[in-house]
Amino acid sequence: MLENRRYIIQGIFILIGVVFLVKLFALQVVDKTYQMKAERNIIHTITEYPFRGLMYDRNNKLIVYNEPIYDLMVVPRDVSVNDTTEFCQLFEITEEEFVANMKKARSYSPVKPSAFLKKLSHEKYAKIQDHMYQFGGFYVNPRTVRRYTQPILANEVGYIGEVSPQDLEKDTTDYYKSGDYKGITGLEEHYEEILRGERGVSRKVVNVNGIEKGNYRNGELDTASIPGKNLITTIDLDLQAYAEKLMAGKRGSVVAIEPSTGEILVMVSAPSYDPNQLSGKNFGKYFDEIKNDTTAPLFNRAIQAKYPPGSIFKTVQALIALDEGVINTTDPIKVNLNNLGDHAPAGLYDVSRGIEYSSNNYFWEVMRRTVNQGLSSSYFTDTHIGMEKWAEAVRKFGFGNKLGLDIKGEVPGTVPDADYYHKIYPKEKGSWAYSTIYSLSIGQGELEVTPLQVANLAAIIANRGYYYTPHLVRELEDNGEVTQLEFEKHYTGKGDDYYPAIIDGMTKAVKRTAGRAVISDITIAGKTGTAENGVKDETLDHSVFMAFAPAEDPKIAIAVYTENSGWGGGASAVTASLIIEKYIRGYIKKTWFDKEKYILNKEYLIGLETEN
Repeated sequence: MLENRRYIIQGIFILIGVVFLVKLFALQVVDKTYQMKAERNIIHTITEYPFRGLMYDRNNKLIVYNEPIYDLMVVPRDVSVNDTTEFCQLFEITEEEFVANMKKARSYSPVKPSAFLKKLSHEKYAKIQDHMYQFGGFYVNPRTVRRYTQPILANEVGYIGEVSPQDLEKDTTDYYKSGDYKGITGLEEHYEEILRGERGVSRKVVNVNGIEKGNYRNGELDTASIPGKNLITTIDLDLQAYAEKLMAGKRGSVVAIEPSTGEILVMVSAPSYDPNQLSGKNFGKYFDEIKNDTTAPLFNRAIQAKYPPGSIFKTVQALIALDEGVINTTDPIKVNLNNLGDHAPAGLYDVSRGIEYSSNNYFWEVMRRTVNQGLSSSYFTDTHIGMEKWAEAVRKFGFGNKLGLDIKGEVPGTVPDADYYHKIYPKEKGSWAYSTIYSLSIGQGELEVTPLQVANLAAIIANRGYYYTPHLVRELEDNGEVTQLEFEKHYTGKGDDYYPAIIDGMTKAVKRTAGRAVISDITIAGKTGTAENGVKDETLDHSVFMAFAPAEDPKIAIAVYTENSGWGGGASAVTASLIIEKYIRGYIKKTWFDKEKYILNKEYLIGLETEN
């Protein structure tokens, strides 16, 4: 009996031993949970941020690149700092900042890493890296910030910034984490998913002194980051820099397009700012200063400013009337000076002569014929029908719509139609007629356009009736593999046989109203304009010029707006002429009239009242 009891007790002990052995085997070999918990104190999980895609100009000149910076990360539970004063002196912070940053890190998580100090420069990292072993719980995480090869293209390239709590809430893909950066404006924003790449993760073994000993498990759990794709833009960097130089100290914009492709060669909004000011640690220092600047450098005038088109819109009036068949290119129209004030004399005008002399009264009659075609016995109703057809035709030229540029912020402008005027005269619906809206005939009144739309109009005329969606990026590049982007072709009218008359008038108009812009061996087809500034004081109106060249084989279409500079044949025409010559010839040929000095010294402000 006792013998049996002894065997039973031994069996129980053996069973318990087997159970413990099985459990130990499971813990140490099969189940890694406890092993991971034990090792977590010596493993740092590091986010490997990918290199953001670079940006190049159309000639493969670098515009935007990455510069290494470092974030000092902290795991509060593991912090061991024997001398806080030495730490603060090394990292150039106060003890109050140390306490505040540590409190913020603990509130985020006592066991998860978070940024203690952000955007340490490469020079600062070199200074502190040999001291990191003294500060347990801290390690450095490398990343990059954007840098710009020249202080230009700020509004077009845009800037990146840290994601906000609102961004994180809207992120349905769960890609972004607190502390990440993303494109905020410009190309950085529009092509964010292409530029950002894909994050990776690495796990590093660190000893009790914070010294890295190598990859955990030889990196078998790591994932490599994937760099973002590069953007090959349509911009001509040298031409852009030259245009920004010409617009320095002014308010206005320049947009230049390659007509055959819709590629934007130049986009200037003046005044602007150096994009390097909103990069890295500079962001906080300069953003409020730039944002509060009364000259509005963050406002992209090229796509957001709305102006009356002025006389350049006369080309559109002629093209719509020709499409409608209410005029032809050669039949003369007798013009008196009874309807509008006019610099052009009374007499007989056809399309070419009307554009050459910019006759207000000729285009008064052209639009009247377009709007009042006798489609109703009621003069008022006939005007309303005509206005609907007219507005629809104007929108085909890209006005009153966003053209679809590949950066945000573009505004559509205003093209008034019958409904627009019905809202203005609600109590007397039906009482407005052509006599109410005739100022539209010369590009004034309720019409509003952007400089981009005007440059696009120049491209349409250069192409004889079509345009490609204007764009700033032509190709994507990934490890040497290039993907060409495709853009839609838009037709604006019923035919192209009457464009030679328009172009002939524009070529003659440059010689007549913008003589200072003439280039002896490059034929420019252009149109001057004066956009009213809406201020009833002595402030000058806005100078406007639209052109393309060479007229016989267009390579560049351009629009220039110079605010408060008066007649279009002065500031804007000369600026456009210089940019055209620089692009086509490659340099500015010296002549008796120094156009660069004229623009850079603002000599166009002298004697404007007498210029015609």
